[in-house]
Amino acid sequence: MKKRTFQIVLWLTLSTILWLGLGGVPRTYALSENQQLVTDVWRIINRAYLDDTFNHQNWWFVRQRVMKQSLPDRETAYDAIQAMLTSLDDPYTRLLRPEQYRSLQTSTSGELLGVGLQIAQDANDGYLRVIAPIESSPADRAGIRSQDRILKIDGLSTTLMTLDEAASRMRGPIGTQVTLTIARDRDRSADINLVRDRITLNPVYAELRTSPNTPKIGYIRLNQFNANASAELGAAIERLERQQADAYVLDLRNNPGGLLQAGVEIARFWLDKGSTIVYTVNRQGVFDSIEANGKALTCDPLIVLVNQGTASASEILAGALKDNGRAKLVGEVTFGKGLIQSLFDLSDGSGLAVTVAKYETPSHKDIHRLGIVPDQIVPLDSISRDQLGTLADRQYRAAVDLLKTSVMVAGAP
Repeated sequence: MKKRTFQIVLWLTLSTILWLGLGGVPRTYALSENQQLVTDVWRIINRAYLDDTFNHQNWWFVRQRVMKQSLPDRETAYDAIQAMLTSLDDPYTRLLRPEQYRSLQTSTSGELLGVGLQIAQDANDGYLRVIAPIESSPADRAGIRSQDRILKIDGLSTTLMTLDEAASRMRGPIGTQVTLTIARDRDRSADINLVRDRITLNPVYAELRTSPNTPKIGYIRLNQFNANASAELGAAIERLERQQADAYVLDLRNNPGGLLQAGVEIARFWLDKGSTIVYTVNRQGVFDSIEANGKALTCDPLIVLVNQGTASASEILAGALKDNGRAKLVGEVTFGKGLIQSLFDLSDGSGLAVTVAKYETPSHKDIHRLGIVPDQIVPLDSISRDQLGTLADRQYRAAVDLLKTSVMVAGAP
């Protein structure tokens, strides 16, 4: 009996030594730079990603599978990370290679090189769909529209690409050419050759419109929520107020969104303190609210124009103005993107976009994949970009008619 007891104690002691190693401390193994990059991405997702089921899979096992792979170079590590992220089934959570990350940072600061398209991935068929062309960009001048499908880029099917791979293929030096295969509705596809150019993102266009028997209308078109947007739009409202505008039309058509903070700041220009702008919901289901914190720059009547290209931060702004009764929405049902992403810097200059929350409008509507239904649905005729916001634009005419009524009622004795 004593001999058996000794053997058991010896086995336990040897096991403990093997586990602890020399000196009684856990044995550690140094990670390569590529393994460390994979681990950093895994940890960020583990901590911040909205869906704590990670698309109904064991996230720790996902990491273990990747770490067993050979990662001899950075490109192999990137591919392994992207495969890990793809398993989440969320096109908005993605790795941004260093050149892609720099390009994204540049675009939100106000300038980029390429063809000028904002894109999303169609959940049904995997093809890319145009959210909106950037005004005066090569894509816009070629007649590409919101909701067009991009079937191929330079002959390669877009079902084989991530969003960022597709965006990278469309970017490039000024003067170089890229061919997009475009399909619209049920029409046959067509190849469109585009020459890349420098695209300056001037987010705000504003002017005072005057005509007989019509109130003075401050027309503001906002094309994107970049770093310049809130300052420029605030200055535009103040200028139009000095010009004694009676009412406003805020045109968010084909505005694909951008910086959440810019959307919040612009909502505050129109709403008084205490008005809820948006609710955010994190992975624990905890609601937080963002509110207006001062006095609106104007209380004049407001109409907001929206369409299928109105997305993301544009929908946050439109939903805030509609649900607070501050504005009427005219046009078409919006795009329907109700998720919020944060950007994380990685050690090698790449970045990680992660869906960290979803948002609801002030009336607690989740608009993801549903969009916002306008107060007055008005289809848009096939008109040129130059005709938008003019009397040739049926949606703009509908907005002016509503403002005539609003100003007359406000001015009644």
